[in-house]
Amino acid sequence: MADDPIAILFDIDGTLISSGGAGTRAWALAFDEVYGVNVDISRFSDLGMTDPEVGAKSFEAVLGRKPDSEELAHLLDRHVNYLSQTVNESAQYRVMDGAEELLTDLIERGYMLGLVSGNSKKGAHIKLNRANLNRFFSFGGYGSDSADRTELTRAAIVRAEIVFGGHIALEQYLAVGDTSRDVTAAHAVGIKCVGVATSKFNTDDLLKAGADFVIGSLREGLPI
Repeated sequence: MADDPIAILFDIDGTLISSGGAGTRAWALAFDEVYGVNVDISRFSDLGMTDPEVGAKSFEAVLGRKPDSEELAHLLDRHVNYLSQTVNESAQYRVMDGAEELLTDLIERGYMLGLVSGNSKKGAHIKLNRANLNRFFSFGGYGSDSADRTELTRAAIVRAEIVFGGHIALEQYLAVGDTSRDVTAAHAVGIKCVGVATSKFNTDDLLKAGADFVIGSLREGLPI
């Protein structure tokens, strides 16, 4: 790349780890506790959506109305409460191929690593903690910053500059994610995106979504 990145922003679910359905189970427990209803959020959500989007859409689909801000905040709180349990219990939890090796290499080469995740900040770190991946990241943007993935990506950029201690040109950021929403959000704030074809979106899907580069897994490394 003409402008070598300073800061690299990673999505979590489907990019760094797979929680093996822990998030879905945590939502089910939260809805059951608060409203006594059985909810499978996978019926009402899609990959790359933020936690506030997932909670609001599932709430409306099941209860027939939009949640007010207090209801949604309480539901999100209970979801995070159960997430620690469901992540630790998940038999299918796994680190994506090549993730830890790549993060180690990037840190050793001096890159700043951040997160761009639709999870809340607490939820993001719960998911990473099981695999001890939190140690690689010094900043991020989260679903607890905004329900809009573009805005949480923008929040990550603001925090990157705080950690860096100065301005970082947009050309010196690189986002890494596994869905079209990752690509769209990166481009909306003016940065390039590497699509990782490790989940629902294959190589062709990510190219059609506009990814600047596409790799099959993190084991292939990044175009830097």
